[in-house]
Amino acid sequence: MYKEDLKNLKKRYLVWFYKTTKEALDKIERKFTQAEIDRFILKELKKSDKDKTIESFIAQFEDYLRKKEEEGVSLKFENKKPKPHYLFLTRKLEAIEKAITKELGKEALKEIKVLYEMEMTERILRSTEH
Repeated sequence: MYKEDLKNLKKRYLVWFYKTTKEALDKIERKFTQAEIDRFILKELKKSDKDKTIESFIAQFEDYLRKKEEEGVSLKFENKKPKPHYLFLTRKLEAIEKAITKELGKEALKEIKVLYEMEMTERILRSTEH
């Protein structure tokens, strides 16, 4: 097998490993980033509803936000400390990023991160409600 073929095999594996680990970590972290945005939106909705016409929808949104925050906390923390699974994922991702840099270089790591973000954004844009 040629040297370039071996490098490509390593790159594909590292891309896959980065993607699967990052997805697992993002599944936890997005609860917190979404909740931050949701709190802002909730505040804006409340300010805009002076005549209370959408009050029941706002209450539903508040309930949705509360549940999301509770779920995020339960995925990430146990007794106010990060769960071992969460710590494992963060450290695993750090190790994968180091492996990418070692095997392929810093530019490859940047490229893989950009490709990941593009893929995740494309998934959102392609998804449809059923």
